[in-house]
Amino acid sequence: MRQRLTAPAVMIASGLSLYAGAALAVGLFERFPPTIVAWFRVAAAGVVLLVVVRPARWEFTRRVGLAAGVFGCVTMGMNMVFYEAIAELPLGTAVAIEFMGPIVVAAWGSRSIRDWLALLLAGGGVLLMSGARWSASPRGVIFALLAATLWAIYIVLGARIATAGSSNGRLTVGFCYATVVGLPLVAVLWPHGAGVPLPTVVGLGILSAAIPYSLDQVVLRMAGPSYFAILLALLPLTAALLGAVALGQSLSIAEMVGIVAVVGAVVARDHR
Repeated sequence: MRQRLTAPAVMIASGLSLYAGAALAVGLFERFPPTIVAWFRVAAAGVVLLVVVRPARWEFTRRVGLAAGVFGCVTMGMNMVFYEAIAELPLGTAVAIEFMGPIVVAAWGSRSIRDWLALLLAGGGVLLMSGARWSASPRGVIFALLAATLWAIYIVLGARIATAGSSNGRLTVGFCYATVVGLPLVAVLWPHGAGVPLPTVVGLGILSAAIPYSLDQVVLRMAGPSYFAILLALLPLTAALLGAVALGQSLSIAEMVGIVAVVGAVVARDHR
């Protein structure tokens, strides 16, 4: 029983760090395009992890380095297109569309009626908590669908890295390569005369990327990609409860039903 609770607990801890970082990012969105904020997130995490993890030189080369680089670029791209989506769509709608990615991964790994029940509960719970509503922004929907696709790829590639040994080293290498790949785009989009708010960017990298993505590796090792995809439904649940407890925000009936559904999904999923 204790072991079965560990993965959800780690995912909730990841969510708390993620949303603390999101609070730091609010001011950045007023000064920089969403794409640059997403790059800040990955680049700062890459630098911090490089200092802390100090991966071996061979991890930057050959097939290992290439695989890590692809994973890092997918992670950065996922953040960029999601930030562009929420610039065009209501947040709840963007979250609901993006969650289609984990749903596909969970469906691919579902083998029993209990697994499918968990999948339906998780998907329905996220939809209810997100408060998604129709939006007439095709551009925003396209960005959200791209985010969903990249999130699914992130889970699959992340699972391989998590079980390949030295996962934090490869995570670091991936973020470093992604930082370099994203530099030309950042240079083009950089606002004239803008400086780098270094303390905020470092805090964003630690709280919104270094900690949660490292914890993702822990959960992927414990749970595997299919159960991990279900556990991702705990992120909007964490946000809703954090708003209720820390900010005094009242939960709607739909949000409360969604929370119950997500908890039911986590309990129902046959995690082996």
